[in-house]
Order: sequence, then structure tokens, then C-alpha cells
Amino acid sequence: MQPEEAERKELYNYQQQDIDAIFEKFEGKPNNYHLLYQLPTGGGKTVIFSEIARRFIEKYGRKVLVLTHRIELSKQTSQMLNGFGVRNTIIDSAVKDLPQDNDFDCYVAMVETLNNRLKDKKFHMDYVGLVIVDEAHYNSFRKLFTYFKDSLFLGVTATPLSSNIELPMYETYDELITGEPIKALIDKGFLANAAMYGYDVELTSLKLGINGDYTVSSSDELYSRTIMQDLLLQSYVARSSGRKTLIFNNGINTSLYVYETFKAAGLPIKHLDNKTPDVERKKILSWFRKTPDAILTSVSILTTGFDEPTVETIILNRATRSLTLYFQMIGRGSRKLPNKDYFTVIDLGNNAQRFGLWSDPVDWHYIFKNPELFLENIRSDAEIESYHVYTMTDELRAKFANTLDVTFDVEAEFRQATDDKEKPKVVIEKSIRQHAFMCIENSETVSEARKLARELDGDIEYRVKQYAKLLSKTTKNYREWLVEDYKNRLSVMIGRIFHKVKDNDDEDEDIELNKLN
Repeated sequence: MQPEEAERKELYNYQQQDIDAIFEKFEGKPNNYHLLYQLPTGGGKTVIFSEIARRFIEKYGRKVLVLTHRIELSKQTSQMLNGFGVRNTIIDSAVKDLPQDNDFDCYVAMVETLNNRLKDKKFHMDYVGLVIVDEAHYNSFRKLFTYFKDSLFLGVTATPLSSNIELPMYETYDELITGEPIKALIDKGFLANAAMYGYDVELTSLKLGINGDYTVSSSDELYSRTIMQDLLLQSYVARSSGRKTLIFNNGINTSLYVYETFKAAGLPIKHLDNKTPDVERKKILSWFRKTPDAILTSVSILTTGFDEPTVETIILNRATRSLTLYFQMIGRGSRKLPNKDYFTVIDLGNNAQRFGLWSDPVDWHYIFKNPELFLENIRSDAEIESYHVYTMTDELRAKFANTLDVTFDVEAEFRQATDDKEKPKVVIEKSIRQHAFMCIENSETVSEARKLARELDGDIEYRVKQYAKLLSKTTKNYREWLVEDYKNRLSVMIGRIFHKVKDNDDEDEDIELNKLN
């Protein structure tokens, strides 16, 4: 099976230097030596290992095997190898036998297919001298290693952190060699720079699964909420309107909600997930490629093996505790074009606060040697959110134009209550009172004031969270009750004092209003 040949790629200096360094590492090493090579997404890993395959075959006269985990990657790799003049074939489910005297110098194989053929003793690969493992952080490749005890191994990945904490990469690979970091590739003009915009998101409802990342069900529940859909749409309009945008979600339900939300707003959007039929998928990707302002909302399918340089915005409409996934998602927008020096990243999952900015330096050698410690020290959601400060959007602030000061210092009020030997609940009462006056003085009727109060949900939740933290020991159920009770009491207070404030019939109320302003 021979795909059409790809155009021969010219090697950049840093790529040539890394290739030379890899061959230096191989010199004098025993068979079954395993080397891991790290290079950021967009740095040209496929180009590099295709040239390594060509040079290895030429230098040692032995064959090369490239392992991939997806058929799309197999096809792309085969085309790239063709471009380097490497005679290769794809071993897929249609290949049932492989004669030992075949004319190919290189094989590109899916893990499961090759494993089945080797177990059935249909293939004999003693003549393979180098095994190249693409996306080496996946663990499905390990089952094949026993068949190649007389071969050198080169694992290639953007993130040398195993997808399974129980199978750390230092147990599979003898040594790690790193290529150019993201910042250097940006500075040298090989990658576009990322303009990153984050929005503080409350993630306490998310649950962790057995794989260490957030569960699909809890993510769907959070990101399908109206408040999150509104935040997504508003952030898109503010930061990416009219630009080609790729949205990553954790669940199919969320992505479908996103599709309906954007479609209702009259925006050009399509949905794609791993259940989308191949024919429809190809049509959608073709549409996305050709449409300048296209929006594609997706789930678990475009993080690897997808290359569309014209993407201008990446939206992380999900939270993840996977460093690999974080880099993979953002990397989809990093391809450089003559008219594309920057791309936009909108983070709706506190991900940059968890891992740092995309272009920040990363000590991959430390992570490779100490993956358990690295994972243990990833910032928790509670720690991240403890630094969040609620700020009204300009749009919301305009609705309270008649109020000079909309802030309320919960901590200062709590200290004051303690000094005055008052019960802590007085803090909540003062906060409710201030919110009531804010709504009243910016409304003409009670119903308008109560409607305006519903716009304060974010501010209310933030104030209650600050108050609960000062109480030290509170349960999640109690905090949720506090929020609901706050909203109910706010509605009651608006009704109780609305006419007194508007008619200035109560001198005390009028004085208090002036104090609050």
C-alpha cells in the first residue's frame, strides 16, 4: 500500500543538529538501547524521524519500523517517508502476510495490527535495526518491544510524560534528549506566538477519574450549563469573532451544546467527534479548511494527526490535568504562516494557571525522571481558585452605572465583625444589603431590580466562597445552601425596601444608601 508521495521537506539547522545528536547517542550503544527524543508540536518531528530512517538505512543497511497509534498518522508518516526517498509500506488490517525478501526498507505499522501478526507468527522482523515510536508517551507500544530485542529504539514525543502513571517512561527509555523549546522556536520564526486569555472558572464540581483527569460526565454537567455556554460565546465574540476557531471539549454532550449555542447565534459552526462517520468527517474538515471564519467544536479527535495551519484561535472549553493534552490542544494553532505570527488561545478551564503559559520553559528532564513528583505537585483547583478575584465585565458594570462602588471586601468586613464581637453572619447581611441597593438604584420597578439581581450570580458566588473560607470548616452542601439562601434573601430585601429608597420616606435608609455609595 503506497500513498502518494509528499513534497520533500528541507531540514532546518536545529532539525539537522538534533538528528546528528541522536546518531551520536546511538554510536557504540548495545542493541535494545532505548532513546527518547522530545520536540514541541510544530517542530517537525515527522520530518526529523523520516530523515533519521533514511540515514539509518543508508548507514547500517538495516530496515526501520515506525509505530503509530492512528491510521491517519500512519498515512501521513508514509507520505513523508516517500518524500525522503524511503521505500516503505503501511502494515494495516489488509496486510495478512509479509515475505522476508520484500523490497521495502521501512514499515509503518499500527500497534494492534502488528502485534496480532507477530503473535500469529505471520511476520518475522529480525532484520529491523531501528524501531521509531511516534507519540511515544502512549503505552500501547510497550507490548511490541519484546519482539525487537536486537533493535535500537527511538521514541518521539512533544511531552515525555507517560499517559499511564503506573508505566513511567524512565522504565522504557534509557535516556532523554530534548530539542528546541517552544520559546526558541517562536523567536526563530518557526512557530507562531500565542496570545493567551484566561477566564477564572469555578471547577469544584468536577470529579477526577481513574486516569487522573476530569471525568466526562462531570465536565459535561459543568460546561453544558447556560452560564458556561454564555461565557464561551462572549469570549469568542470578544477575542475571535470572524476568525477560524477550533474548540476543544471533554464530552460529546458539551460539544453538541456548543454547536447549538453558536448556531443559534448565526455563526458558521460544525461538530466533530470520534463517532462521526469517515465520509462526513472528511467533508467537515474540508469545509473547515476552506472557510475563513469556520468554527469547529470537537471531542477527543483533533489533538494528534490533525494539521491545519490556518487555525487562528484555540478555545479550551474544558479543564484538564494532562500536561500532554494541554500542549497538544494549543499546538493545533501554532503553525506559522507568512501572514500569521500570532494565534489566540482562550482558556476556560484554568489550564494556564495549572501548568503555566504554553511558551513557558519546562524542565522535561525533571519530568522524565520524576513523573510521580511532578503529578503530585500539579496545582489543585482549590489552590488555583483561592487566588481568583471576581471582577464585573464592562457590559455588566454598565448595568450598574448609577452605583459608584460595586465592590465589597468580605475579609475586611469579617475582621470588623470579629473586632466588634458580632456574629459572622452580619457580613452576609451587609453584603445582601449592598447588592439590594445596587439593584434598586439602577432600576425603575421592583421586577426590574429583581431581574438585575439575577445578573449578580457570579459576584454572589464569589462573596459566599470568600466568606466560607473565612469560616474555615464548611461543607460543599453548606456553601451551596448559602448561595441559594443569599439569592432568596436578596429578592426579599429588594421588595421590602424598594419604595422606601425610591420615595426617600425612610431617612435611615437614605443615609445608609449614601454610606454604601
